[in-house]
Amino acid sequence: MTIQFKRRLATTVFGAAALVSAVAMSHAQDAKPLDKAAVEKIVREYLIANPEVMLEVQDALEAKQSASARESQTKIITENHDSIFNDANDAVYGNPKGDVTIVEFYDYNCGYCKRAMPDMHELIKADPNVRFVLKEFPILGPDSMRTHLVAQAFKRLMPEKYMELHQALMSEPKSSTEESALKIAVSLGADEAKLRELMKSKEVVTSFQNAYTVAQALNISGTPSYIIGNELVPGAVGHDVLSEKIAEQRQLNAQKK
Repeated sequence: MTIQFKRRLATTVFGAAALVSAVAMSHAQDAKPLDKAAVEKIVREYLIANPEVMLEVQDALEAKQSASARESQTKIITENHDSIFNDANDAVYGNPKGDVTIVEFYDYNCGYCKRAMPDMHELIKADPNVRFVLKEFPILGPDSMRTHLVAQAFKRLMPEKYMELHQALMSEPKSSTEESALKIAVSLGADEAKLRELMKSKEVVTSFQNAYTVAQALNISGTPSYIIGNELVPGAVGHDVLSEKIAEQRQLNAQKK
């Protein structure tokens, strides 16, 4: 039984229970109260004759839940604005002063993230006013964590070449490890001994904490995930959807002026 089916079943049961309650209440002051069998018969006949009622109940409940989730999401993003959009541990690609910011949570060993990388390049190439924040979010095991430690150490040692390392790691056909990441970093001119030393520093080891905190608050459990304005956009949704979200955010920004 799928989660979606369970939710629909729960909604149907909820609606039927509400209908039973309504029928019982409508007869509460009758001289002869309806017994359980009579109420169930009325409800059954009504639902059979009007099955669309359950769909209406389901749609109304889902709309209410979605609105509540969006409200909660907006509150969390607003309260964590600097951690999300201005964390010094994150790299910024595109226009640092762009009018719309896209934050991407990613893992270097995430296949979907690798396939989504061209979306970022296309967006930045087509739109000079997009600011793209790369938020490292290692969640796919020890190799991912060690790879990201190499990346964060490299960012501090050679910040001017970080994007080269990022693109190289994202272009790897296989999963990256500490050793494979170090090999790429050294090929870009990094001193391996200094990298290994930086990887053990508190600054690097704790550099993902903001990402984990925000992800937990927003229930982000997969990569890639994007934040645009006050909206969380989960999954590799593609260039077109991201472009639409950027346009929507610009409209919202214009309305606030």
